[in-house]
Amino acid sequence: MRLENKTAIITGAGSGIGRAAALAFAREGARVLIADLNDQAARAVAEEVSALGGAALPCRADVSDASDIAAMVEAAMTAWGRIDILVNNAGYGIGGTVVETEEEDWNRLMATNVTGVFLGCKAVIPVMQAQGGGSIINTASAVSVVGIYNRAAYVASKGAVAALTRAMALDHADDNIRVNCVGAGTVESPYYDKLFAESPDAAALRAQLEGRQLANRLGKPEEIAAAMLFLASDEASFCTGSTLFADGGWTAR
Repeated sequence: MRLENKTAIITGAGSGIGRAAALAFAREGARVLIADLNDQAARAVAEEVSALGGAALPCRADVSDASDIAAMVEAAMTAWGRIDILVNNAGYGIGGTVVETEEEDWNRLMATNVTGVFLGCKAVIPVMQAQGGGSIINTASAVSVVGIYNRAAYVASKGAVAALTRAMALDHADDNIRVNCVGAGTVESPYYDKLFAESPDAAALRAQLEGRQLANRLGKPEEIAAAMLFLASDEASFCTGSTLFADGGWTAR
C-alpha cells in the first residue's frame, strides 16, 4: 500500500495509460480523481476502481480550460481535503510536418499537451505548498529527446513537457514538491487500435512501430503506469526534475 491515505488526480484517465495508472494507484491505497474529457469513460474507470475496493471520483475535464481545471481541483479538495499526487497525462498526437500542419491544429494540440500541464500544475501546486509537499508526474515521451518523422507538433509538445518538468522541479524543490515525467515509448492504446484498423497494411505498420524499440514490441499501459507509481511513491523521494524512460529501449539507439 505505497499510496495509502494519499489523494491523486489523474487526467486523461478514461483509457490507456491514464486508466492503468488509476487502477494501479488505487491498488496501492490512493483515492483517485478520474479526470477525462469523456465523462462516460471517466465514470467507467471510477466504477472499476470501486470494484477493487478503492475510492474514486469521476470528473469531466478539458485540461485546456482553466475553469475545468479549477472545478477538478475543487472536487478533489471537497471530497478528500488534499492532493498529494498530480498526473498530467491527458494528451494526443497528430500527423504532419511543420508545412503540413494547420495552425489551428497546432494550437489545439499545444493547448492540451502543454497548456494542460501548465494549468494543472498552476492550480495544484498552491495546494501542495499549503500542505507541505507532493509529487507531480507528467506524461512526456521518448520523442522528447529523439525525433520521428511526420509528427512535428507532437514532438514539439512532448519536448516542451520535459523542459517544463525540469523548470518546475527547480522552482518548487524548496516546497518539497517533486516534479518528474515519464518518457513513454509506443504503447498499446485505443489510438493505435484505430490507426491499425484504418491502415491498408496493419501488420506492416505494427512491425514498423515495434521495430523502433529494442524490446521489439509495443509497450503495455500497465508498464507505463508502474513507472508513474514509482515516481508517485516515497520510493522515488530522491527523484525530481527527471525523465524516467519506459520506452522498450527506443532512446538507447
